[in-house]
Amino acid sequence: MSYKQTFYFIAACLTISSEKHNKLAIEKILQSNNIDWDAVVKLSTQQLVFPALYCALKREGFLHYLPTDLVNYMELITGLNRERNQQIITQATALNTLLLDHGLTPIFLKGTGNLLAGIYTDNAERMLGDIDFIFSNQDYPKAIQLLRENGYAEVVKAPYYFPNQHHYRRLKKDGNIAAIEIHKAFTLERYNKEFNYTLTQKNSQTINNVRVLGYADALKLSIITNQITDHGFYYKTIPLRNSYDVFLLSKKTNAQQAVNNLYKLKNPLQCFLAGCYEVFNSPDSLQYVKTRKTAAYVKHFKKQFTNTKKVRRKRLVIKNYLALKLFLYTLYRCLVYKEYTVWLFYKITDKNWHKEKFSFLIPKKKS
Repeated sequence: MSYKQTFYFIAACLTISSEKHNKLAIEKILQSNNIDWDAVVKLSTQQLVFPALYCALKREGFLHYLPTDLVNYMELITGLNRERNQQIITQATALNTLLLDHGLTPIFLKGTGNLLAGIYTDNAERMLGDIDFIFSNQDYPKAIQLLRENGYAEVVKAPYYFPNQHHYRRLKKDGNIAAIEIHKAFTLERYNKEFNYTLTQKNSQTINNVRVLGYADALKLSIITNQITDHGFYYKTIPLRNSYDVFLLSKKTNAQQAVNNLYKLKNPLQCFLAGCYEVFNSPDSLQYVKTRKTAAYVKHFKKQFTNTKKVRRKRLVIKNYLALKLFLYTLYRCLVYKEYTVWLFYKITDKNWHKEKFSFLIPKKKS
């Protein structure tokens, strides 16, 4: 199997419980016994959907097509992820109780939010990192203070931090499995007017006494996290973990309608929907507005499977462009705002930072 065949095979597998045409196609491929399972395991692990792949195949009774040792390995990893997710749910519930007891209502986001909202058939499907939640500008500093008073401390300790990020630096408490990120905004500052706490709070929902985003806003955030925060719109990437979340959420809300009420974010989000529609083999719930921009996006996405050397070179150019853009933006901020100037001063006078950045200039000692 080629990289493209492996990618599309995994993507189709994730949808077989609700897309009949994909179920029939996948069973036919499985019956052919012509699958490079090593490649499937490697890519699904890289894409953070390995447990979701196992759960989908198990739900539809397809595990008997797989090698026994692979099934055992998938069951083991999925079981471990289920245990971890249960611990994260327990931690999130405790956080929710603590915050509510002090008059603060968190809205849980991203993977943890989706898990608490119950969008997965099996809680083991989603691989989680941090616990993310958001507050109003008024409650944001109160939440930080409360959690610090209750044992949460910076994961990375430093004498200075980049100012005005859309979330507070990662905090973790001894004995807890996950770090937390306390948000006051969802993504970059220039998009705050059309996607912010005030707008999403109106549509949020309470499930089992826990506040989560409405399904339409959760779908938007799943795309924004990749397209904007992780620069996926530049790289033309469609990561399967984000895509699978969008696919599941599209079964609970009208995806196209959710995206169409945006302005600056509309095109990046429509392009992601177009990519999902391509990757998951045209599910009705992921219909999008067909334009020259969405067509160009899908075309560039497909190219990553045919000319990998050219794609790698282009991604390097994009990476350098984004680095330069960030540098110029930061420089401007340092010239205009005092808190950025103070941050820059501490940064350039930090000996540890110099060692990290310029270690390649230090001659290595001969053994």
